[in-house]
Amino acid sequence: MRNNTVIDVVIIGGGIAGLWTLARIRQAGYQAVLFEAEHLGCVQSGASQGIIHGGTKYALTGKLTHSAQSLQQMPQRWKDCLDGQGEVDLRQAKKLSKYQYLWSNKSMASRITGFFASKVMTSRMQHLQKKDFSAPFDQTDFNGELYRLDEPVLDIQSVIEAIREQFSDFIFQREVKGITEVSSDNYQINFSEQALNKTHRLSAKTLILTAGAGNEKLLAGLNYSQPKMQRRPLLMPMLKAKKNILPKMYAHCLGASALPRMTITSHSLSADQTVWYLGGEIAEQGVGRTIEEQVKCAKKELQNLMPWMDFSQCQWSALAIDRAEPKIADGSRPVEPAVFRKNQLITAWPVKLAMTPIMVDKIIDELEAAGIEKNAQSLPLDDKDSGLMPKAQTSQLPWEKVQLWL
Repeated sequence: MRNNTVIDVVIIGGGIAGLWTLARIRQAGYQAVLFEAEHLGCVQSGASQGIIHGGTKYALTGKLTHSAQSLQQMPQRWKDCLDGQGEVDLRQAKKLSKYQYLWSNKSMASRITGFFASKVMTSRMQHLQKKDFSAPFDQTDFNGELYRLDEPVLDIQSVIEAIREQFSDFIFQREVKGITEVSSDNYQINFSEQALNKTHRLSAKTLILTAGAGNEKLLAGLNYSQPKMQRRPLLMPMLKAKKNILPKMYAHCLGASALPRMTITSHSLSADQTVWYLGGEIAEQGVGRTIEEQVKCAKKELQNLMPWMDFSQCQWSALAIDRAEPKIADGSRPVEPAVFRKNQLITAWPVKLAMTPIMVDKIIDELEAAGIEKNAQSLPLDDKDSGLMPKAQTSQLPWEKVQLWL
């Protein structure tokens, strides 16, 4: 056995960012493997609502913001992948909905916002007539405006699984405790427990960190002061009930600001149960509340927004999410993916699920600038080595992990 296995590219972090990177760079010819400490998509990716934004939600004030412009092409790139014609083959992934909806209640602020939103990106936005309203907006008590947005919503677990199945030989469950920079193109991988035998080491010529919040710890272990990271937490309410009580729904409630008052996606928990997963202002403003306090606020807000519905038979919970992203000087949210390279170490954050393809474009640019050879046919680990490391599996979704519903 070799005393030292050297892999051209090692990716650390098995969310959508890491998996998309692995798929793209192996298809481009690079020799690469991925390590995930737990289960694939177990943190930020699995907690995503699966919405592939095209920027419209950032144009709700009537202006094309930088975020809106960055996202305009993303729905089509993802759709191409779902059709098997794109950069990553997602034909096995599930599409929860072809469309999202925007709705506004009859308040002056939301009507103005809805009016301006309807004037932006009109190729993807359609103002619906009452005869075309679907549940839960098809009730006579709903007096608002409804728009249909041609941007898909995906089952993220199935997206992760689609990529995992194609590249399972190169995806391992192993916690990386630290990295030793032996030289500018030699990084020794230190695992939490001995993955290979005592006389064996695993090194990488190039490292790509896509571990979300985990990037911060790995960079600190290398004594790298840059890039810095910031966190923007959320507390996402969720409610479950029988499917006849909670219909399928993928919609944003327009408010007076660019951020929706509430974003609702629906997911199957069992054969007869649906979960509504709530984002938007309710999730951002809930940070610092207890789960019980957030549930109380979510109940009140949903009743205000949808007074014609009966939520009395629902059970409730909430999920704390610690979103990780590159640090912005004023603490504001980044508007596009961030990719940094120092020597042969690349650190990346996609910022938004939909922007992952843009992030990987930038990573490939950095690999080419670093002069990494394309050698994908060379086996990165022999059978004896890889047999000592378990293959990473896909995580459960957040509502499947909830132990206590209120």
